[in-house]
Amino acid sequence: MKAVLTAAAMLAALPDADAQEPVDVALVLAVDVSRSMSPGELTIQRDGYAAALNHPDVLRAIGQGAYGRIAVTMFEWAGNSAIRPVFDWTLVETAADADRLSAAVRNSTPIGQRRTSISGAIRHALKLIDDAPFDGFRNVIDISGDGPNNQGQPVLEARELALARRIVINGLPLMTSDGFDGGFNIPDLDAYYGDCVIGGPGSFLVPVTSWDQFPEAIRRKLILEIGGLPPVEQKVVPVQALPEQGLRRSKGAYDCLIGEKIWEQRQWMFQDP
Repeated sequence: MKAVLTAAAMLAALPDADAQEPVDVALVLAVDVSRSMSPGELTIQRDGYAAALNHPDVLRAIGQGAYGRIAVTMFEWAGNSAIRPVFDWTLVETAADADRLSAAVRNSTPIGQRRTSISGAIRHALKLIDDAPFDGFRNVIDISGDGPNNQGQPVLEARELALARRIVINGLPLMTSDGFDGGFNIPDLDAYYGDCVIGGPGSFLVPVTSWDQFPEAIRRKLILEIGGLPPVEQKVVPVQALPEQGLRRSKGAYDCLIGEKIWEQRQWMFQDP
């Protein structure tokens, strides 16, 4: 009997094989590579993320957390079938950890893909969180994009899947006009992201209106996400009605199907982003 009890005690002392390492935040970086972005813009975006991931201010924010470590994964997205991982879940606790991630991003080659499925990006991010070998005190999906959803599940439905699990979605709307084609984009993308994409406790967006702002914007956004801090200000341009297109809901709320409607109107152009 004593031997049985001793064996049971030994088994109880063994670490749980399924236990996940706790981290302050499990962060999914979902990066838009749709064809409406030029090769130059894709390069600026890549370099901006690389510079932010090992920036001293970002490392300081990581060190100030309760656990002093975060977990990060990154993928590129465009249409429903255009998902490409940049790096898998990685623990970031030291400067050396951050340097390895930065190098992985710099060594990647972003490839422009067809269409824009924000909903597909959210659903892929949810799967990554499900499969994460880390237990995030907070789980955050960080989505950058230069246009509204125009393929796949409606974005509000995908967002609800995340919000039901108290997963935060933050946005980095890229409101630039240097790409190949702006025919499928909208001028107030930040308002669309505010009404249709972001959500969850403390969610926020950081608009980018010119590419020289990008490195600072992504760095500031990472610091806020890692620290769980509310932004000092949330820059959301008031929605401007477009009555001639008839694409908005009444009472000033944004029509979250605007991207799908623009696609239906203009798909004959065969320049799908």
